[in-house]
Amino acid sequence: METTKTTLGQRVRTRSVRLSESTLRKKNRFEQFLAGTADGVLFTGRVIANTFSRGFEFKEFFRHCFEVGNKSLGLISVTGIVVGLVLTIQSRPVLVDFGAVTMLPGMVAVSMIREMGPVMIALICAGKIGSSMGAEIGSMRVTEQIDAMEVSSANPIRFLVVPRVLAITLMLPLLVLYADALGIMASWAGANIKGDASFVLFMNQAFGQLAFSDLLPAFIKTFFFGAVIGLVGCYKGYNAGRGTESVGRAANSAVVLSSLLVIIVDLIAVQLTDVI
Repeated sequence: METTKTTLGQRVRTRSVRLSESTLRKKNRFEQFLAGTADGVLFTGRVIANTFSRGFEFKEFFRHCFEVGNKSLGLISVTGIVVGLVLTIQSRPVLVDFGAVTMLPGMVAVSMIREMGPVMIALICAGKIGSSMGAEIGSMRVTEQIDAMEVSSANPIRFLVVPRVLAITLMLPLLVLYADALGIMASWAGANIKGDASFVLFMNQAFGQLAFSDLLPAFIKTFFFGAVIGLVGCYKGYNAGRGTESVGRAANSAVVLSSLLVIIVDLIAVQLTDVI
């Protein structure tokens, strides 16, 4: 009987220790999350303060604008065409069954401009540009170039981060408009695969369904998508560790976090648009 009580007591103590360790791990993760969030907010504040200070690096800004467009133009072209074709090929049979095939151009145009274009292109840029920024700045941290700039009283935020963040913030809306145009053109080509759609009539029907309330919110939220991608990519690279493996971790975490934040920002934008 005494042996049974001893065994039961040991099990209770062991379970209590495991619960305590689990609670402690959750507490540590929550504290790390709060610390990371606060650090990210402070980093964003430093970037904003340096954006509006004297000594803006225009040469670096234009160079990064060119790199953002040059690196992603091919991928975004393919994405825009494929999205437009897929929307058309999947929607046309249903609309034909209901005798509403004339609604196809407007439906594709509204879908591309309001949601599919901005979100798809932002996610593509998060993978392509966000990871590139995280890897580049992370490599500078590993090779101590950022430390050297800080020691020499140079401002790495102003020289490295601000031009990159502004470049992706201003270039992403242009890339989205380009992808939207390609998607609508691809939709017209897709409609001609099994039908005969006049180009002028298709475009008139597509743009006839668009309203100002479709264009403006979609265009504004792409600036926030670009800012999120740039800030997360630069933040992850700027705070990378000292080892070479930390460069890969910075690039990977930049893609994951910026993609997640793009979806959250899109959800908030949709809710605000619905309320307004």
